[in-house]
Amino acid sequence: MDIATIKRLKELTGVGLTDAKAALVDADGDFDKALEAMRKKGMTKADKRGEREARAGIIGSYVHDSRIGVLVEVNCETDFVARNEKFTDLVKDLCLHVAASAPEYVSEEEIPANVREKMNAEFTEKVTAEGKPANIVPNIVDGMLKKYFAERCLLNQPFVKNPDVTVGDIVKEANAQLGENIVVRRFSRLQLGEIA
Repeated sequence: MDIATIKRLKELTGVGLTDAKAALVDADGDFDKALEAMRKKGMTKADKRGEREARAGIIGSYVHDSRIGVLVEVNCETDFVARNEKFTDLVKDLCLHVAASAPEYVSEEEIPANVREKMNAEFTEKVTAEGKPANIVPNIVDGMLKKYFAERCLLNQPFVKNPDVTVGDIVKEANAQLGENIVVRRFSRLQLGEIA
């Protein structure tokens, strides 16, 4: 295994050269296997970082064709990371995604209880009207609610540049690469002629 491969793995995962080399050795030189193993390790560390406070960051903006405007606030722990190119690229990508996908909430935790109750009642009525057995109605409704809100929550949506991963996965990956807690705090999307 050559130094170029080790450096490439280091750049993609944000780990040190020694860790990148060790991952390649563990994967018997298989770059893809090493990358996957490093990403899993990074994601585990990223989850632990989620408890640290993120007060620095930037507000990104994007205007599409003078018809859609987006502001997104993304926080990190330090100004150093806020000025990092990977961080600013992440914020740009999030702005682009919000413009294209029009989410309503950042995450499921933001969904108001009255909205959940309303959709639960609607889906229960629909499934019951279809004549489904009463004992499976709650399971069907639960699945419908998960799908409905996943489509409306930014972090659960398939990422516009790579639908194989969610926006939440992209944020976690940046978290792992940059070594800080990264939080999408809020966003605002305006569309010409649309009434809020």
